[in-house]
Amino acid sequence: MIPPTAGFEFRVLARDGQARRAILGTPHGEIDTPAFMPVGTQGSVKALSPAEVESTGARIVLGNTYHLMLRPGADVVASLGGLRSFARWPHAMLTDSGGFQAYSLSTSPGNPRGGSRVDAAEEGFTFKSHIDGSTHTLTPESAVRLQASLGADVQMQLDVCPPADAPRDDIERAVARTTRWAKRAVAVARPERQAMFGIVQGGCFADLRRRHAEELGALPFDGLALGGFSVGEPIDLMHEAVAAAAPALDAERPRYLMGVGTPSDMVRAIGAGVDLFDCVLPTRNARNGQALTRFGRVVVKQARWRQDARPIDERCGCACCAGGFSRAYLRHLFLAGEILALRLLSLHNLHWYGELVREARIAIEQGRYALWSQGALSDMQGEGSE
Repeated sequence: MIPPTAGFEFRVLARDGQARRAILGTPHGEIDTPAFMPVGTQGSVKALSPAEVESTGARIVLGNTYHLMLRPGADVVASLGGLRSFARWPHAMLTDSGGFQAYSLSTSPGNPRGGSRVDAAEEGFTFKSHIDGSTHTLTPESAVRLQASLGADVQMQLDVCPPADAPRDDIERAVARTTRWAKRAVAVARPERQAMFGIVQGGCFADLRRRHAEELGALPFDGLALGGFSVGEPIDLMHEAVAAAAPALDAERPRYLMGVGTPSDMVRAIGAGVDLFDCVLPTRNARNGQALTRFGRVVVKQARWRQDARPIDERCGCACCAGGFSRAYLRHLFLAGEILALRLLSLHNLHWYGELVREARIAIEQGRYALWSQGALSDMQGEGSE
């Protein structure tokens, strides 16, 4: 076992099949896993205050290095005490490396500066800012230094994430380059109490995932992540690949599935041994008028809720449901363009994600995860149709 970074530890408390119940210790508090990390792209979980995010049960959030390096700048964040202090978030924080955004946003047709294509070379990514068109270079070394300036508890290595439809040869090259970049990243000095996770690539090829997990597992990372999922591949293929890849990650270190996903995705991945998740889905869907629940999705703008006095979920203890806000009222607010609708739905969705992983932890502790997950997935058959 590679010694962990000071102030960082991972203790597995219970196992049920591949599923694990653990505690992730960081310099800014312990995190019960499996856990969901709300996404705070710009140093803020959209529409919510830190206290509101905390009320959903979250004890770690994710910040986006690409966005923060461009605005306000990592140096500005550092001068104001680091991202936790800057954002007034009292618990743990993880930052991604920014590589995925450098690639995806620079090639986006919506780039106001023309969508200039990123130049991905052995040195790193050279790209044009989606904000003002300025040119920037992100390397494995600069990604470490930027995240050190941001001051998160956990930072991620810079990796190469190929598109879902890339041929195997391209994915193999991405895996090889990500390994080379991983070795460069761990060689860079970073703050003593800041952990780093490696990112395992390999598309939906189980043999590539297992090989890459072994390569990165030999490096002094504090945890290992599965990247390159939920990028356009068929959902059944993703579930199959995650089920094959997660158990190949070192069992003594936390396992993080990046950018995934729906509640049903998480239930399946926890069963495969994944500990940490992040996804924009709960807050993005809230801003589009969707409430996520144990029995499917409720689209609040639908006419059938016009005179419905029920809350989104009568069993939910979030500020929206327990506060007595009805489906009819939420529909009215959303159609009227009132910000309160987006805030209440965001609170509800994040609370539901928090409840889902809490229930999963209890099921693992009690040795009934398979039975619990079967019931949860059956209840979720209404996803997208409620």
